[in-house]
Amino acid sequence: MIEEVLPGVVGVEAFADDPAATLFPEEEALLTRAVDKRRREFTTVRACARTALGKLGLPPVPILPGARGAPIWPSGVVGSMTHCEGYRACAVARRTEVLALGIDAEPNGPLPDGVLATVSDAAERAWIAELARADPRVSWDRLLFSAKESVYKAWFPLTRRWLGFEDATLTVRPDQRTFEARLLVAGPVSGFTGRWTVSRGLVVTAICVLPG
Repeated sequence: MIEEVLPGVVGVEAFADDPAATLFPEEEALLTRAVDKRRREFTTVRACARTALGKLGLPPVPILPGARGAPIWPSGVVGSMTHCEGYRACAVARRTEVLALGIDAEPNGPLPDGVLATVSDAAERAWIAELARADPRVSWDRLLFSAKESVYKAWFPLTRRWLGFEDATLTVRPDQRTFEARLLVAGPVSGFTGRWTVSRGLVVTAICVLPG
């Protein structure tokens, strides 16, 4: 799935946890009070990350959370990680080729009651309702949520600044499986173009920001 939304970028995904996956001591120290579910997703997504880094010719290293939880990547590398029930994924690239990456995965099911109103504006809710009538196989509200998560993950490494759900407005192209995010705050970019796919009960979204 990750290759569908990020062609040309190194991506690694897993649909089940690897019981043989291990952590660095620095990573283990972050999980002293973690429940089993948190430990499994944390470990597997980092196994994906180290496999992806290996495809760039880099050795395995700890992947620790930095400011606002954003992963700290080796020098010269950009990347993004995501996990949800039944899915873990990581995408990485060299900074000389890609400025930022953002990926997110969610279950292809409706958002909990009340969430859509807090993460969307009226225009977004209008196209969600229209697309839901045209193709109910896709949870368009969840797609919006996932896309905005990808927007934030691409935005933060470029700015080191918070971006709220209300700070970007999205439109979706169902026929092309792309989305456009227009940013409503000042920054180095005015918006992002991303890709999305729905398969295996999942919604996956991604953004790749290229130089220039």
